[in-house]
Amino acid sequence: MPDLAQLTQPFYPSLDDLGQFRPVDAADLSDAYQGLLAHDDHMTVTVEAFHDSLVDVEVLKQHLAPPYYCRKSLLKRRTDGRAVQLGCIRICLDLLPEAVRTDVLAGNVPLGRILIRHHVLRHVELIQLWQVDPGEELRHHLDLPANSNLYGRTARIIVQDRPAVQLLEIAVP
Repeated sequence: MPDLAQLTQPFYPSLDDLGQFRPVDAADLSDAYQGLLAHDDHMTVTVEAFHDSLVDVEVLKQHLAPPYYCRKSLLKRRTDGRAVQLGCIRICLDLLPEAVRTDVLAGNVPLGRILIRHHVLRHVELIQLWQVDPGEELRHHLDLPANSNLYGRTARIIVQDRPAVQLLEIAVP
């Protein structure tokens, strides 16, 4: 199961450096956030539909400790370059086909688009929704004022009946 501290540890010595996290239910979310987060679909596709724009990935940091590859990245709208999601992912590369591993490590295409493009049979599983009181760095990356509240989710992607990817995704509506 995705654990917040495990997902963020390669990039934040303490989870508090990223923000304060409180578990919430889907009913606690606005309609916009329900549409963005409370589902079992790829965030790439969902974010693009919500913002009516394709998104590109900007890898902020990455960490490779085989068989795991971890990265902290932003999804940015192509229409205006605005960051609409910060994500921390942990991927077990051994569970993905070689061509997918190559594309993931290149870091220039969102993960969801890579998996779809390579026809990888997968299932996205929502684990937990979170209310996030963002830390300074998160506010900076998502261009938010000081008293902003955000929401995010932890999820995992099952490939060939095995959890290949663990994700933390924090979105901006």
